[in-house]
Amino acid sequence: MIKSLLIANRGEIACRVIRTARELGIRTVAVYSDADAQALHVQEADEAVHIGPAPTRESYLVGEKIIAAAKQTGAEGIHPGYGFLSENAAFAQAVMDAGIVWVGPNPDSITAMGLKDAAKKLMAEAKVPVTPGYMGEDQSPGVLADEAGKVGYPVLIKAVAGGGGKGMRLVESEDDFADALQSCKREAASSFGNDHVLIEKYIASPRHIEVQVFGDKHGNVVHLFERDCSLQRRHQKVIEEAPAPGMDSDTREALCAAAVRAAKAVDYVGAGTIEFIADGSGKLSADKIWFMEMNTRLQVEHPVTEEITGVDLVEWQLRVASGEPLPMSQEDLTIDGWAMEARLYAEDPAKGFLPSIGKLDLLQFGEADGGRIDTGVYEGAEVSPHYDPMIAKVIAWGEDRSEARERLGDMLADSAVWPVKTNASFLVKALQHPDFAAGNVDTGLIGRDGEEMAEPPVPSDDVLQAAADALVPATDMAGFRLNAAPQRAAWFLLDGEKVEVDLTGMGTDEPATGVLVTEQGQAWLLTPWRQDAAHGAADGSGAIVAPMPGKVISVEVEKGDAVIKGQKLLTLEAMKMEHTLTAPFDGTVAELNASAGAQVQVDALLVMIEESE
Repeated sequence: MIKSLLIANRGEIACRVIRTARELGIRTVAVYSDADAQALHVQEADEAVHIGPAPTRESYLVGEKIIAAAKQTGAEGIHPGYGFLSENAAFAQAVMDAGIVWVGPNPDSITAMGLKDAAKKLMAEAKVPVTPGYMGEDQSPGVLADEAGKVGYPVLIKAVAGGGGKGMRLVESEDDFADALQSCKREAASSFGNDHVLIEKYIASPRHIEVQVFGDKHGNVVHLFERDCSLQRRHQKVIEEAPAPGMDSDTREALCAAAVRAAKAVDYVGAGTIEFIADGSGKLSADKIWFMEMNTRLQVEHPVTEEITGVDLVEWQLRVASGEPLPMSQEDLTIDGWAMEARLYAEDPAKGFLPSIGKLDLLQFGEADGGRIDTGVYEGAEVSPHYDPMIAKVIAWGEDRSEARERLGDMLADSAVWPVKTNASFLVKALQHPDFAAGNVDTGLIGRDGEEMAEPPVPSDDVLQAAADALVPATDMAGFRLNAAPQRAAWFLLDGEKVEVDLTGMGTDEPATGVLVTEQGQAWLLTPWRQDAAHGAADGSGAIVAPMPGKVISVEVEKGDAVIKGQKLLTLEAMKMEHTLTAPFDGTVAELNASAGAQVQVDALLVMIEESE
């Protein structure tokens, strides 16, 4: 077993690896950028090395700096986590050439499975079923459009080097193809440095089912059963679970056997995931499940597999990388219970899920039997605009699916974050959706019903009353009137909206400055309402401001243009994702302060819309 380990990553996954390494008595080394100097993974590691400025291309994506840090600290191995350099074959080879243990698959395996088009061809040769589509070298827009027509709409355009939902577009018709291709290629180039795409037939009621595989250096390969990641928003996973709902033993056996064949086809070593797409329009069956891609790394959702198998996958990674055989055989692995994981993000569902950045003045996670929190932040930490806005992975285990779902919902509902916005209440609503509760999930569920899930909740009367109690101290004689019931009311501001709270029986003292209200995973600040602040109670001004620092990719309007509610105004790129800003109502572009290519800061006024009379 190696004695020291550098984690070439940050945040939640770095903390996760450090936790297991510590249990194994392995000394850990963290790396950090300027933005992460006070990060949790830096505090938890035995040693930390600064590797550059905040932008990833100058720090976490610079392999030479990471290898130099490993040599400087005497680290025997490097664990890449997920994302960043985890699936970079050149980096893996450079680590090995430097005489350092690479905690991951062989570079050749990464190369073989790293590009979706080449991987699908290889899988077909290994008799693993693949989805129909175009994987050719000719990337000219005309050829791609022709091939999409041959496949038949709807189709998916997917970056061959993509992942995490980036560089992927669903195209419903030929008229939409050109714009979707341009946007997809642009995002793929920005995220992966490779704008090549493939065309894939879109399955109408798709389910995303993946199999965890593991190989060692002695030729052994096992699977650790399947996960279902079908609840997605814009191709990004929202809630994952293991095992998959509706999976019978025969289909599981066929699916997992195909996954093992896929891993053996590339002489796979370490943790990997074979991702499949299944036709969810009816009962799951092996003849309606096709290979999509392989992730040659640890997955974000790996905890649900750990919870149902009792296996520490990071420990297996470290043991296999050290040359040990797999700790368990296939016959030893069984499924125990059910597990679900929700990705708690710093984002605002009510504003199109735009990332929310800033200091975490309040950070509390709900607890439950069988509950687990994997996080890379702490109360008082900053959510940076430079990286993925995940706050935590909230995981729950139960004896069955119903118990796991209820526990996860309780944990999310009992969480409280302020002033950063989160998707906690959205996740609670998703878990309560009748189709999800029944296990009838496909990747389009949120697309169909997500608008209702994203609606900002309002606190209950009981919570408001409790907040009012805190704002206005009680006295025994408050509101007393001879021969009449005491009646008093007051107005408060709640997220900019004026609300009435009954103060009957409460004190006459001057109200406090404000109180924080939390319920169902949502937080609100309740403050006394005053007449001189009434004009700011609701913002209907038509001001379109930058929700975060970013780069203007395109501007679709000019000053003086008439626009309608929901019309696209401009596209902003931030956190490696494209965000569309739209008109809040019918009106005219009265002011335009944005141009393609410009960098803008948070809250910068980009467009002003004057409402039509």
